Amino acid sequence: MPSTSSDPAIEAADLRKTYDEEVALDGVSLSIPTGTVYGFLGPNGAGKTTTMRILTGLARPDAGTVRVGGVDVADRRALAPRVGYLPETPPLYEEFSAREQLEYVADLRDLPGDVAADRIGRYLDRFDLTDDADKRIGAYSKGMKQKTAFIQTVLHDPDVVFLDEPTSGLDPRAARRIRESIVEFRDAGTTVFLSTHILPVIEAVADTVGVLFDGRVVAEGTPEAVRSRAEGEGGSLEDAFLAVTGGTERPNDADGRDEQATTDTGDPATADADDGTGSPAGTGTDAR
Repeated sequence: MPSTSSDPAIEAADLRKTYDEEVALDGVSLSIPTGTVYGFLGPNGAGKTTTMRILTGLARPDAGTVRVGGVDVADRRALAPRVGYLPETPPLYEEFSAREQLEYVADLRDLPGDVAADRIGRYLDRFDLTDDADKRIGAYSKGMKQKTAFIQTVLHDPDVVFLDEPTSGLDPRAARRIRESIVEFRDAGTTVFLSTHILPVIEAVADTVGVLFDGRVVAEGTPEAVRSRAEGEGGSLEDAFLAVTGGTERPNDADGRDEQATTDTGDPATADADDGTGSPAGTGTDAR
């Protein structure tokens, strides 16, 4: 169940990470309250994916500390039930049907059978997947795969949800349902860490916006406060983004991947940090 704690849901202090001689993170600190949506922006290669992997325990920082849901992310067993992570490339078994995939994840999460069946049914219906739930994921469109991956991310009702480009490949109706779900999660006390280049999504749902540039948080505040960083009156969030990042890249033109980051391969519940070998749902084994 979502946390009701008054402590920050995500607290990171002075995170530093390098790959060879390239600096990915240079002293990143975050304190994100429980029950809020944090919109995370930055140009390509800024360190966003590296940050999310460290916050979910999938990578280790060279220096700094992280607590999520009151737990040190190094404690994988304690962290697992508290977080859900949707990477930009969703981990799915294409030979499974959506229903089999979700039942498999529910079993990994130790959800009781009746609870799992109820949640799976409701989510499949909400995202218009019921009629195709027993077809192989390999035959799905990109949008259908994305919806399946979103469902498996939130199926266990985590305290903190990390979403990397959750509306990628979705039609307008499905994208709206994702946005509505994010707001509903927040209203129920869930904390959502949202990384996307689609600025209207950030403006629609985020309580706080953070902008990462060259491995540092260069702007942070409410969307209105960040917009005020743009020159002149009536500046947009895009104008502010360009102002604080030197105008190097418009956020919706970037692909959202850090060139130095390890590919996201699974769920932070059970994947091995920095091993690059996780399978869907982070088991590290083949479910076939």
